[in-house]
Amino acid sequence: MKKTTSSKKLLFGKRNYRILFIALVIIALGFILMSGGGSDDPNYFNEAIFNFRRIRLAPSLVLIGFGVAMYSILTKEKNT
Repeated sequence: MKKTTSSKKLLFGKRNYRILFIALVIIALGFILMSGGGSDDPNYFNEAIFNFRRIRLAPSLVLIGFGVAMYSILTKEKNT
């Protein structure tokens, strides 16, 4: 019987995992910026839910984060 020593190889390279982690941080930041702006009193309407941060900035960050995540998945590790 032969013993085969096979080393476990990760699916992606170290660079890909770093970029993927950065993408997850960007997506989480977008969702954090999107939160809030509600009111505890149902008779009071808070206009803060329609400000620039919640309507434009946060969704843009989430979409950019998804784009960066796709980039990290689709790129190949460079052999140097």
